[in-house]
Amino acid sequence: MKTPMKTPMKTPMKTPMKTPMNALTKQPAKAPAPTFSRVAAKATVRRLLVAALAAVGIAAATAAPVTAAVPPPTAGPLERYDIDETYVSGLSSGGFMANQLHVAYSGVFQGAGIFSAGPYDCAQNNLNTALYACMDTFQARKTPAQLSQLTRDRAAAGKLDPVANLAGDKVWLFHGTNDTTVKQAVHDDLARYYRDLGTDVVNDNTSAAGHAWVSPIGPNACTSTSSPYVNTCGGDPVEDMLTHLLGSVKPATSSALTGKLVRFDQSAYTPGGSPSAISMGTEGFAYVPRSCQDGASCKLMVTLHGCYQYFGLVGNALMDKAYLNEYADTNDLIVLYPQATTMTGNPRGCWDWWGYKSADYAQKSGPQMTAVMNMAAALGAGAPTGTPSLPAPTGLAATATTSSSVSLAWNAVPGAASYDVYRNGTKANPAPITAGTAFTDTGLAAGTAYAYTVAAVDAAGTPGARSAAVTATTTGTAPVCVTASNYAHTQAGRAHHIGGHTYANGSGQHLGLWNVMVTSALKETSPGHWVTC
Repeated sequence: MKTPMKTPMKTPMKTPMKTPMNALTKQPAKAPAPTFSRVAAKATVRRLLVAALAAVGIAAATAAPVTAAVPPPTAGPLERYDIDETYVSGLSSGGFMANQLHVAYSGVFQGAGIFSAGPYDCAQNNLNTALYACMDTFQARKTPAQLSQLTRDRAAAGKLDPVANLAGDKVWLFHGTNDTTVKQAVHDDLARYYRDLGTDVVNDNTSAAGHAWVSPIGPNACTSTSSPYVNTCGGDPVEDMLTHLLGSVKPATSSALTGKLVRFDQSAYTPGGSPSAISMGTEGFAYVPRSCQDGASCKLMVTLHGCYQYFGLVGNALMDKAYLNEYADTNDLIVLYPQATTMTGNPRGCWDWWGYKSADYAQKSGPQMTAVMNMAAALGAGAPTGTPSLPAPTGLAATATTSSSVSLAWNAVPGAASYDVYRNGTKANPAPITAGTAFTDTGLAAGTAYAYTVAAVDAAGTPGARSAAVTATTTGTAPVCVTASNYAHTQAGRAHHIGGHTYANGSGQHLGLWNVMVTSALKETSPGHWVTC
C-alpha cells in the first residue's frame, strides 16, 4: 500500500474572484438561501457574509440590495413548450460548462454565448491543470488542435454527439482586458478551438471589463471583479450575443416583465434524485414569457452562473441583472437558470469543469450535464418540430414497492405505440414499453424516494408530453452515509485510488485526492456499489 499524500486538497480558483492560494482550503461561510421577498431585509446577513469572505482573503464587495425586477417566483415543475431552437450561455465556470454542454449535446444546441472561459476539457480532470494552465498560464496546457481532436475521438466513441453538428453553429465569446481570473490567452484558445470545429465565432476581447457577466443594467463598475459579478460597461453585450446567436432580435422591453418565473425542484431532474450529491442546489428557475405560455413557438436559452454567483449566495442578482429576461419578453425566449451550490471539494459553488464530482464531467454521461439536459428536455428542448405531440398520460400511480423496485401503472393514450418512464428526469426503461400501461423499475436503493413521469410515444418514435410526477419510496432502510478520509475509505474497501486520486468502488465517482486530509461521505446502494451522499 502506498503512503497517501499529505498535501491538503486545494479547492479550485475557478471563480469570478482572485483568492490567495493559502486561503483556498478554507470553506466560506454559507448564507441561507434567500427568498425574493427577504433579500433586501437580509442586509445584515449579507454584510456578515462579505466579512467572512474577506476573512479568507477574498476581495469581495456587495452589490446594492437586490430589487426583484423579475416576477415573484411560482413554485411548480417545468412544463413542456414548443421549443424550436436551443442555446446555452454562461460566465466563468458556467462558461466552461456552457461549452461542455454545447459540444456534448450539439444535436440539441444551435450555439453558445460564453463570458470568460477556456476550451473544452482544458483541465483534463486535474485540479492543478485547471488552476495553473486553464485559468492562469504558469503550466503548459493542451492546444486547441489537441482538444478538438480529443472532441472528435470522444464523438466517434459515442461519448459526445457527432462533431458534424457543430459546423456553422453560432458562438459568441467575451473577455475583458481587466479580467485576470481567466487569462486572455486561455480565452482565445476557446475561440481557436471552436473555429477548428467549423463554428461561426465572434470573439469580443476589447472591453475594459473585469471578470463578470456584462449587461446594460449591471450593478458593478466595468472594471470590477466582485460580487455579484454583473458589470456595466456601456453598450449592450447581451444584445450583441443574442443578435449573433439568433440572427436578429427585437429591442428589450422597457416595461415591467409580463412572464412568469418558475421555481422548480431540481431533484426531479438530477440523476439519483439528490442535487446536493452532485453539488447542485435544491431549486432552479426558469423565466417563461407570456407568449410561450400561450403556445407561441419559442427558443430556449440555458444560462449558467459563475462561482460564488449561485442563488443561495447572491439571490436573484444574475436573473435580475443579466438583461436576458427583458429580451425574452420581446423575442419569445425562455431562459432556464439551473443552480449549482457548494460541497466538499467545491466550496465556491462552481459548475464541474475539472472533475470534482465525476471523471465524465465533460461528457454526455456527466451527472451535472445529465441534470441540466433533463431540465432542458422537460421544457421541450431537442423535441422534433412540426410534429404534434401526444397528450400526457393520466392516472400515473405507484402500485407496489419493494426494497429495490417500484411498480407503476397509468391510463392508455389513444395513438400511442409505446411508452417511456422517467425516473428523476432520466428514462428508466431500457426498451420501449409496448405491452400495456405498466412498468416495474428495478435495481433501486432501499428507503429512497424517486420521482416518476411517463410519456406516450407515437409510431414515428416522437415522445409526447410527460405526465404529472408521482413520488414513490422503496421499502427498507436507506443506505447509511459513511464519512471518512479518502485514505480511510480505500482502507475499508469503499473506494480505490489511481494516480493519487480516489474513486468510489462500484460507481467510480471521483472523490478528490487520495489523502488523509480530504473527507468524503459515501453510501452503499447495492453490494459493492458506493456513491456519494
